[in-house]
Amino acid sequence: MTTTTTRATAPLLKDLNERAVLEAIRAGAPISRAEISRRAGISKPTVSLALRSLLDAGLVREAAHDPSGPSYGAVFFEPVAEAALVLGFDVGARFLRGALCDLHGEVRARQDVELTGASAEASLAAIAGLREALPAGAGLEGHRVDGVVVGVPGVVEEGSDRLRLAANVPGLEGMAFRAELEQALGLAVRVENDVNLAALGEQWRGVARGVEDFAFLSIGTGLGAGLVLHGELHRGRHGAAGEVDYVSAGRAGHVDPCAAALSGVAAELAAGAETVLAAPYEVPDVFAAARAGDAVASAVVQEEARRIALHIVPLAAVADVALVVLGGGLGANSDLLLEPVRSRLADWVPYPPRVEVSSLGEAAVLTGALSVGVRSALDSVFVNRARVR
Repeated sequence: MTTTTTRATAPLLKDLNERAVLEAIRAGAPISRAEISRRAGISKPTVSLALRSLLDAGLVREAAHDPSGPSYGAVFFEPVAEAALVLGFDVGARFLRGALCDLHGEVRARQDVELTGASAEASLAAIAGLREALPAGAGLEGHRVDGVVVGVPGVVEEGSDRLRLAANVPGLEGMAFRAELEQALGLAVRVENDVNLAALGEQWRGVARGVEDFAFLSIGTGLGAGLVLHGELHRGRHGAAGEVDYVSAGRAGHVDPCAAALSGVAAELAAGAETVLAAPYEVPDVFAAARAGDAVASAVVQEEARRIALHIVPLAAVADVALVVLGGGLGANSDLLLEPVRSRLADWVPYPPRVEVSSLGEAAVLTGALSVGVRSALDSVFVNRARVR
């Protein structure tokens, strides 16, 4: 019998030691050389060699010692947040939202652009413009941008990277958007469904922090859900998990909770009734009238809550999620929607999930894009450390 032994080469050991030291600094900064050695389980001379390399690469720097304890003359270290930067974008039907953040996840610049003649081409041009403008506006070097993450209102088809079910932005349907962006920007680009990113944003900085199984349900001009199971985004076989618009397929009766449908309900219930509601029955007017005590508007809101709950039921029944986060323009009306939605679910399913409204609001998609980019950049900045020397 032959035994094969894989031996770690000197360059591999060097990389492993440097990565261990960098992770110890990220986890415990400001941190001393002795504490790095203890946490990483590496000798102090080896830590010193790794630190020299990381300092030369600009990934760490000397820092002021922790004021809560004595320093005993030790030198402390911290990671360099600006060693790599991440660009995140949220492509909408009317606006493009963009932001730049560093490796600490701190947003260094943000800008929203109104799209003229909303189309895929307009979005491409606006993203290309912000790729230069955001780092410049933050006083940071553009070459440090590690990658770009873009949220789009459609399904990123598994295997082809083409966009499907993307009717809200003309020109996106069937487009290889990632390839177009990479050619325009000269950077690695990841394109993801916008509601999926909103879910990841809530997981990173919102009400879903620490929750392993949850869904983000976005209700606005469109409808969609992002599903996180065991702490990871679930996309499904074709990348179309969470397309809850199809829950009503084959069913009689109206269950659409989106803005146009809600306006239709308002028009129907207002006909011949005493109410302040009037055409064109805009969604904000309906909710404002309900808050003022208008009976018809209140009935419209109750019907909206019923329809939202009907779309949560499949998520609760199939995935048994612990939490559903409501987002989008309609989902944000927590004062009027949360109690009736929760009440319906308590009546309909044996284990109703907790229902909360997004704490990130319109920034949820952008926050999720940045979270994905930071995770990738934290690793690639080490791999590409020679580039930032």
